Amino acid sequence: MRYLSTRGQAPILDFRAATLAGLASDGGLYVPESWPRFSDAEIAAMAGLSYVEVAVRVCRPFTAGALDDDALRAIFTAAYGRFAHDAVAPLKQLDHRHWLMELFHGPTLAFKDVALQALGLVFERFLAESGQHITVIGATSGDTGSAAIDALAGRAGVEVYMLHPDGRVSEVQRRQMTTVLDANIHNIAIAGNFDDAQALVKAMFNDAAFAARFPLAAVNSINWARLLFQVVYYFTSALSLGAPHRAVSYAVPTGNFGDVFAGYVAAQMGLPIERLVVATNRNDILHRALTSGDYSAGTVAPTDAPSMDIQVSSNFERLLFDLSGRDAAALAAAMAEFETTKKLHLPAAWRARAGLFTSARVDADEMVDTMRWALAHTGELLDPHTAIGLAAARRDTGSAPMVTLATAHPAKFPAAVEAATGVSPQLPARLADLMRRPERYDGAPAQLQAIEAYIAERARAK
Repeated sequence: MRYLSTRGQAPILDFRAATLAGLASDGGLYVPESWPRFSDAEIAAMAGLSYVEVAVRVCRPFTAGALDDDALRAIFTAAYGRFAHDAVAPLKQLDHRHWLMELFHGPTLAFKDVALQALGLVFERFLAESGQHITVIGATSGDTGSAAIDALAGRAGVEVYMLHPDGRVSEVQRRQMTTVLDANIHNIAIAGNFDDAQALVKAMFNDAAFAARFPLAAVNSINWARLLFQVVYYFTSALSLGAPHRAVSYAVPTGNFGDVFAGYVAAQMGLPIERLVVATNRNDILHRALTSGDYSAGTVAPTDAPSMDIQVSSNFERLLFDLSGRDAAALAAAMAEFETTKKLHLPAAWRARAGLFTSARVDADEMVDTMRWALAHTGELLDPHTAIGLAAARRDTGSAPMVTLATAHPAKFPAAVEAATGVSPQLPARLADLMRRPERYDGAPAQLQAIEAYIAERARAK
């Protein structure tokens, strides 16, 4: 499998090179040259297999030539051996139609663990084979940072510089990052929002002089391998609910569009997905884009669902690439316009190809009402992001089983959960001492020169 940039000007890479590169050199994102497709019989043959074995079969077409079945099996066995639930991503029934897929049983209690525990092992393997080292730079709205840091702490050949918006992540999210004291981990709290942090990361990748000095790599969902590993749980959940003989729908609380794009990939691979519901909060750029074609960034509004407080969804570019008919030149022009003006109107022809998606904007009152409904009617305590996903799911009028992705444990957002439900969620025993652990992080302005100087003082050059 070869990987090309959505903007068409970067070198075509294999899986290993695309994984280590992260962002393409032309500013685009790597995608497979074509979508591999399973037959119904091949999908049916996965029924009853363990999560690890399904992961091997789903990822095999994308990693050929870089990771064989034995390597994949070893990576996934080690990655998911750290999860608190043997099913990895178990389903929980809410009523006759609605289900939760719990993605928070990993070390940092968020769905990002599913991909990043595996990605950390892939990085370490590729670096050991080549004798290389990498400088991971990332931006987080809360969960990516803690999951990446847990996965990469102490890994040979890896240095991590993680930017988070100061004061705009929950205390649990912050402490899951800043209490990791391994020498290869560096946390930077920037005076800005997540979009500022994400823009700084992209600017560092696109700064030719800086990128020439340090072997930069990415772990957020701009990294193709990270996104690939998220495709697996769409297959395991759909198989449990009758696929390929029955279609399944999904509601996905969405900020950066990576998690829901993984569902799109699964559909391209032949999984019978009836609908993907993109659930947003008041930061609703994706809802506007899908309903009216208005992909224009406003001001980020802080909410009780901070991982969704995003106005520039970087992974949306991957979908736009397919919606454009894989016209890299047209997409590059469109993204250049967006990066200059922060506005883009999606052509009607592009939107016509997005029929798999619907969207919903969920305000704070509906989020709270959904948290209360879930507790009263199902006994489930939801975090704010999952509640937004479930609210969107409950608006859907289809007939297929509807799975809401439960993206975080409620104890990651205790203040919001208690305010809504009156119940104070408790951290699992393995994290019970989190609030007593010492922290280490540095503050910095949201300025490219300052962040590059910080990294240059500490990072190992090429």
